[in-house]
Amino acid sequence: MQGKITEKDGSKGISKASIARLPLYLHFLQEHAKGAEYVSSTQLAQSVSVSSVLARKDLEYVSSEGGKPRLGFSVSRLILDIEKFLGYHNHSDVIVVGAGGLGRTFMGYEGFKHNGLNIVAAFDVDERLVGTSVAGKPIYPMSKLREFVKANGVKIGIVTVPKQAAQEAVNALAEAGIQAIWNFAPATVRVPDGIEIKTEDLAASLAILAGKLYHAER
Repeated sequence: MQGKITEKDGSKGISKASIARLPLYLHFLQEHAKGAEYVSSTQLAQSVSVSSVLARKDLEYVSSEGGKPRLGFSVSRLILDIEKFLGYHNHSDVIVVGAGGLGRTFMGYEGFKHNGLNIVAAFDVDERLVGTSVAGKPIYPMSKLREFVKANGVKIGIVTVPKQAAQEAVNALAEAGIQAIWNFAPATVRVPDGIEIKTEDLAASLAILAGKLYHAER
């Protein structure tokens, strides 16, 4: 994750960039290589716009069998290996801080479960939201955050609060014992050493997309 992860990931020696590409390879295998017995490193490389040499290097970290000459990688085996490496079979409970529009959307989104994430509850300061639920997932007051995290062993938190509340929300998660934070608040936040954080700037991503469209049409 951004900010606190080293360039290499522990004993595996895999880079952040390689880890980021693994879900993309997995998506290609699941959606476009169905029915195929083998897939080449060239096909996988093209799916994420990298060289075949780099794709092979990425997969060396996770593949239990390796690629076969003139055949490539076993599709079924590679899917299992990537899912195992990413921990998709070990579901992690997740909480959301900020039960507004984006937070409620996340609570109702079932796709996270396919990636090993299970949103179990949300927390908010708005008394009108506290005590309600979304998709069967309760919304609690922030005062219950630490107690809930400790009781349920939750390690991951998603922040979907306004910019001005971002640092306070992150601080609350850190103090509660959360170890990894996915931040969607449009703000730069600080976390203590030992806590992983990944910030998504939705406005910047949309601006980049619009810019690419503009230049493509010129």
